[in-house]
Amino acid sequence: MTSLVRHVTIDCADPYRLASFWSAALGAPLADDDHPGDPEAQVLAPGVGLLFLTVPEKKTVKNRLHLDLQPQDRTRDEEVTRLLALGATLVDDQRRPDGTGWAVLSDIEGNEFCVERSRAERAATGG
Repeated sequence: MTSLVRHVTIDCADPYRLASFWSAALGAPLADDDHPGDPEAQVLAPGVGLLFLTVPEKKTVKNRLHLDLQPQDRTRDEEVTRLLALGATLVDDQRRPDGTGWAVLSDIEGNEFCVERSRAERAATGG
């Protein structure tokens, strides 16, 4: 028997606040029993859930693992704009004039993630 990834666990200072950001970013609900001040919070994302745990130390270096997001119903650039409005920060812009590339953002606690082109954008450029 093989194993399945149940959660991607992310250390953070405020699990409920960070999980709320990711809940809005992914359009996925928080677990019913999560509340402000809890030591953990979970986003019930389709496929693999995100679990946020309180740790005492702050993030100090680049992530060794990050999420790559692919918009489902908007373009990459529209998704970047939406995530920035939720509180994300643009870290590195790798978007190219021909429409390829990605954007590196950080969430509200500084964890980096990428926004790739949508499936429709990839199909329109053959890749």
